[in-house]
Amino acid sequence: MAGYPSELRYTDKHVWVRPDGELVVLGITQVAVDRLGAIGFVELPYPGELFKAGKVICRVSGDTASAPILLPLTVKVMDVNRALDGGAGRINDDPYGEGWMMRVEPGDMAEVEALMDADAYEAFVAEGAE
Repeated sequence: MAGYPSELRYTDKHVWVRPDGELVVLGITQVAVDRLGAIGFVELPYPGELFKAGKVICRVSGDTASAPILLPLTVKVMDVNRALDGGAGRINDDPYGEGWMMRVEPGDMAEVEALMDADAYEAFVAEGAE
């Protein structure tokens, strides 16, 4: 096993979400970090913003690529990790911990539960999925 945290849920766009009461915390997976290269900049949304499923919620730039972060959920941004303003490298060092990006309120928690678990995500990555 590649070591994907089992308490997280995963999207096919290499975003992880962790339920936290009525909110979810989200970030990008190690797979995304590896593909982007050393993360240098994250364009985070503002607390209070609403995003429909499938829309760009933020952008991440690394030394080899830049990518929009899409969610398959409708959410309201409640909080963002301001520590990333001064050092987005935290995502490189600890994408599942200190490199979290934001806390959001999902429109429907069932959408979170429908995302891939760690085993399904591992199989998805092993198949060479983008």
